[in-house]
Amino acid sequence: MTPPSSLNGPDAFMDIHSLWLKTQELWDMLDQHPWVRTGLALILLLTAALVLGRVARFLVLYAVRMLGRQPSLHWVNDFRHNKVFHRLAQMVPSLVIQFGLTLVPGLSTAGRNVIGNIAMAFTILFMTLAIGTLLNALLDIYARTEHARTRSIKGYVQLSKMILYVFAGIIIVATLIDRSPMLLLSGLGAMSAVILLVYKDTLLSFVASVQLTSNDMLRVGDWIEMPQVGADGDVVDITLHTVKVQNFDKTIVSIPTWRLMSESFRNWRGMQQSGGRRIKRSLFIDASGVRFVRDDEEQQLMQIHLLTDYIGRKQAELLAWNQAQ
Repeated sequence: MTPPSSLNGPDAFMDIHSLWLKTQELWDMLDQHPWVRTGLALILLLTAALVLGRVARFLVLYAVRMLGRQPSLHWVNDFRHNKVFHRLAQMVPSLVIQFGLTLVPGLSTAGRNVIGNIAMAFTILFMTLAIGTLLNALLDIYARTEHARTRSIKGYVQLSKMILYVFAGIIIVATLIDRSPMLLLSGLGAMSAVILLVYKDTLLSFVASVQLTSNDMLRVGDWIEMPQVGADGDVVDITLHTVKVQNFDKTIVSIPTWRLMSESFRNWRGMQQSGGRRIKRSLFIDASGVRFVRDDEEQQLMQIHLLTDYIGRKQAELLAWNQAQ
């Protein structure tokens, strides 16, 4: 039995020539229909962007996991848990599309601007989310320090993220409509009264949070009492808008931060730091029953171990005072 014969020289030449003719026909068709060529290029660009995004995400997360195993780089785990590098890797597809649009043939200027603006908007979005997660990671790192027990910065971080998201939203909208962000900011200036009304509680809470923190009026772990809102327990969290108090029956009371400045509350921190507590009790004594202790009663009291030293000292003081007289 003989093996099948391979293609000889003329047959191979005919196959290559046929393939070349088909390729030439395909290019001729693409030249006759430029929109097909442009569409295929856009599909290839989108596919390349998604593939490169997956590759970048895998490489970045793998490198982060390797770095997180180093004891001296424990902060990397905080960044990984808050998905900081995950958000940064999500920027890769939109960046690839932005830089790859120049390679797409036959794409009109208007189409290039629209696609470029959309890609830019996604880049700004993921960059903003990355900065937000970075602030969360820094907050987690700060929360483990000794200084965090007396100075909470959670309210400042929340306000920073709110301002960041507002400005990022303005820039994204301006990018999508292809206008200057200053145009939108000037429109917001005309709506300042409405903005102040909408963010009234946020502004009041921020001012109250600054005053509470700077004056050291409230810390996480303080025992506070605020009867008007039913709060009597330990402070478990201080945020921009609310202060969470866990009562002794394990219920949670959320108090608006600004109410802690506009209304009074009692903080038992001083009592806790002193290590003691003053207790007031009413004791009724019949005045007719007050008399001097007899000698036999004194001897009976001396038999009590806790009173022996006390009565002995008092007897010595009384004897010394009588002799001095």
